[in-house]
Amino acid sequence: MENESKHDPNQLGGLLKARREGLNISLKEAENATSIRMSYLLSIEEGRPEKLISPVYAEGFIKQYAIFLGLDGEKLVKENPGLFVKRAETQFDYGIGTLEMRGNPGSSVKWVPNKWVLLSAGVILGGWYISYLLGLI
Repeated sequence: MENESKHDPNQLGGLLKARREGLNISLKEAENATSIRMSYLLSIEEGRPEKLISPVYAEGFIKQYAIFLGLDGEKLVKENPGLFVKRAETQFDYGIGTLEMRGNPGSSVKWVPNKWVLLSAGVILGGWYISYLLGLI
């Protein structure tokens, strides 16, 4: 039973929150001192480490936050290894995050130059031809 409670993110978050409040430190002060965004600190305190960037960041943030609060960050991380397991990736069938090919107008190779290149080439050749006819060249 004791081992299960050590892997409870709510218990760990509650411990950190109680310690912060006991030291009379605001989340903003903790953010400034640790350089960890307030939203991440709030996620830790609410027991939602999955809201952090990755399990590696969660482990580092919790360790750093605990040390800032005067707790043994290494010990807390070692006692809660289940909190830092990589979650299963979400699969996207369509939309943002997929590698599907899309029919974007500018995505294919164009063998015919666009109208501005043709117009520029025409002006240059026309100027050369007129100067040739006038005997300037």
